[in-house]
Amino acid sequence: MNAFNEGPGRAWPANPQLDEKTVSTKPIFDGKIIKVQVDTVTLPDGKEALREVVRHPGAVAVLALNEGKMLAVEQYRQPMGRTEIEIPAGKLDPGEDPLEAAKRELEEETGFHGGELIRLHSFYTSPGFADEVIHLYVTTDARPGTMKLDEDEFLQVSELTLEEAYACIRDGRIADAKTIMAVYAWHLFTLTGQWN
Repeated sequence: MNAFNEGPGRAWPANPQLDEKTVSTKPIFDGKIIKVQVDTVTLPDGKEALREVVRHPGAVAVLALNEGKMLAVEQYRQPMGRTEIEIPAGKLDPGEDPLEAAKRELEEETGFHGGELIRLHSFYTSPGFADEVIHLYVTTDARPGTMKLDEDEFLQVSELTLEEAYACIRDGRIADAKTIMAVYAWHLFTLTGQWN
């Protein structure tokens, strides 16, 4: 079952008028993080079409606040060809609970750990071609711990105010969806006092 449907209230009823039926699947690539396949599907009008699909194990991301500032990591992103400022995040290991993964990634990437982590939302990153789901968490009481980076991971940790985070979005230093969504959620919290 897709990790997105495992959360409460995540099952969505099918719409038979729009459903596509998979006729066959051809594996194309099986990598360290993703798998790529080409599916032949039958469309609602009975015709066939090809769908390129990226399979991803899912990921977690954490909006971690320490004394009113967001913990952020800057690292080089090869697909973008530049560094990017993001909230701590990482992929799920097989069978891993998203909450436990969020705790692990926060400490590994920033050296901080949070008390209570609240799940804000789970969302598809690019549903037109990928099944990746990111589970977004927030903690408002991040505390210093010990950083444990992977051997191929190089990053710098910083703390940003809400205004500084918005400035980074405006100038393009924050350009990924999960971090922008986290900043908007943080802003909404400052207005409403509620995370959900």
